[in-house]
Amino acid sequence: MSNPFKSRRTALRSFAGIGGVLALGAAACAPGDPAEPGSSPAAASGEESSAGRRFGAEWESHTRTFMCWPALERVWGEDLPVVRDDIARVARAVAEYEPVVMLAKPAQQAAAQRACGSQVEVIPIAVDDLWARDTVPVFVEESGELLGVDLNFSGWGDKQEHRDDARIGRAVLSKYGIARTQAPLVAEGGSFETDGAGTLLVTESSVVNKNRNPGKSRDRIEAELKSGLGVKKVIWLAGVRGQDITDAHVDSLVRFTAPGVVLLDQALPGTPVDVWSRAADQARSVFKDATDARGKRLEVIDLPQPDFDEITGRGDDFVATYANFYVANGAVFMPRFGDTRADDRAKGILREHFPEREIVPVKIDTIASGGGGIHCSTHDQPGKPAAE
Repeated sequence: MSNPFKSRRTALRSFAGIGGVLALGAAACAPGDPAEPGSSPAAASGEESSAGRRFGAEWESHTRTFMCWPALERVWGEDLPVVRDDIARVARAVAEYEPVVMLAKPAQQAAAQRACGSQVEVIPIAVDDLWARDTVPVFVEESGELLGVDLNFSGWGDKQEHRDDARIGRAVLSKYGIARTQAPLVAEGGSFETDGAGTLLVTESSVVNKNRNPGKSRDRIEAELKSGLGVKKVIWLAGVRGQDITDAHVDSLVRFTAPGVVLLDQALPGTPVDVWSRAADQARSVFKDATDARGKRLEVIDLPQPDFDEITGRGDDFVATYANFYVANGAVFMPRFGDTRADDRAKGILREHFPEREIVPVKIDTIASGGGGIHCSTHDQPGKPAAE
């Protein structure tokens, strides 16, 4: 795991043509902005929410899942073939339950199709890396129509090459005839978690950050999120700044399973305290007092990590969280890390919360070594599959 470009747990990186790494620092908050993360007061400016706009939950019906075929050897180095194996494995698994569309550079389309098999549709749209959650637009419904919100992907604040990834939003929406709106802020799909009922979870570290949104206060960003996504309540979690390339996306920390219910990533008991476990503790403290868009308190359920001595994956930046699962039509896809006891425990927790879906473990050791997971590499388009 020696290539410094590939790890999303390694924030300090540089790449040709971008001018190096941006300095990471505290959020650019104006005087008087709330200093402590949590459920902030009403936004200082902007609409409370866009009339008729709704950001649906992941467990609602999907038309398809989008994925991206990793393209750049200078990002993954010698691990490019094996991370492609992981991506193909995830694509084939999801395609058993709903249509999967794989985006690939035109010159790599045939190879991607051979690897993914006939159940996966591979289309020629140029990409840089595999993180479809962050590069494909966020989909909302407005007046009964689907709308793609382009979040202006910037390589997580200009930390990685993204010339092609920055164009995915326009290309996908044009291909499928979906109306596009450009967000007034910079963010990624992994930054957000919604219950589909007006509540949004966000890590402050990944959005209220001068590497994405310089000069914008949290109140202003909250107003833009409410307006752009149609949510009514934003619950802010602190996250972690400057320790991974995403600045700690929420989708590896906490996930909704229903309105009012969240699964929270938890380190194995006895594991040394680090910035990630402190972020989970901080999130728990926020949830203790926070209410959702309905005015209800949240039920918080622990989702314990595996034992790092028992997993099959390796690397200092290996992301061993079960929270990065993906909910598809009829199934939930979770990582299989190789700690049988922990894998089975996580599967049981997910089965309890998604009783009508099959829980499907998938081995993703190379994706995880690069700092991500199944959710990071997939992106759902709401709606009914064409066959229905």
